[in-house]
Amino acid sequence: MITISEIASMIDHSILHPTLNDDDLKKHCEIALKYKVATVCVKPYHVSMAAALLKGSNVGVCAVIGFPHGNSSIDVKVFETQQVCHDEANEVDMVVNIGKVLQGDWNYISAEIKSIHDACLNNGAILKVIFETDFLRNDQDKINLCNICSIYKVEFVKTSTGYGFIKGSDGKYYYQGATEHDLKLMRQNCITSIKIKAAGGIRTLDQLLKVREWGANRIGASATAEIMEEAIKRFPYDKL
Repeated sequence: MITISEIASMIDHSILHPTLNDDDLKKHCEIALKYKVATVCVKPYHVSMAAALLKGSNVGVCAVIGFPHGNSSIDVKVFETQQVCHDEANEVDMVVNIGKVLQGDWNYISAEIKSIHDACLNNGAILKVIFETDFLRNDQDKINLCNICSIYKVEFVKTSTGYGFIKGSDGKYYYQGATEHDLKLMRQNCITSIKIKAAGGIRTLDQLLKVREWGANRIGASATAEIMEEAIKRFPYDKL
């Protein structure tokens, strides 16, 4: 039986929408503190402020790198990683260069992941590598990413940014996010020490529990309050 505290420890509270400002950060850090989640996941310029707001708590600070499209050069991603670590980020969520994945330039992707992971290790942070699975139609690309992450023993692999929209033939944009197929594929093809973060479309307690069944150890969510309030109602014998 899962506990409320274990549910909270699975959540990286996402504060990443482009329109969110400093006042929003303060409000969402209060939510993170209330529910004692694992981290707040923030934009790079918000790391210092988030660290100050969460000082003295057990809620960590997770920064996104090359977000959301992964297009920065390796050197820029390394610099960005070093900067957010200097600003007191404990965890780093980095988007791979998706174009290089799709063209099969695995030497580039290997060098990128190694460089960012080394920068994290040198600064006492853990790395989550974001695949952006909605853009990867070929399972072999996902497996290759798992294999590279396994070689370098990164701490987490992650499905999505939450912003990987696909334009349909009707001109509208669609998004799946974390799926059963991808989570099980990632679990099967990563070494056991690597944990899995599911992100994209997880807005309820039932969805959290489902992705946990599929192998996820952490989720990215903006609907933290809704998930935690449902957990408190469902497990009244338990408490944070």
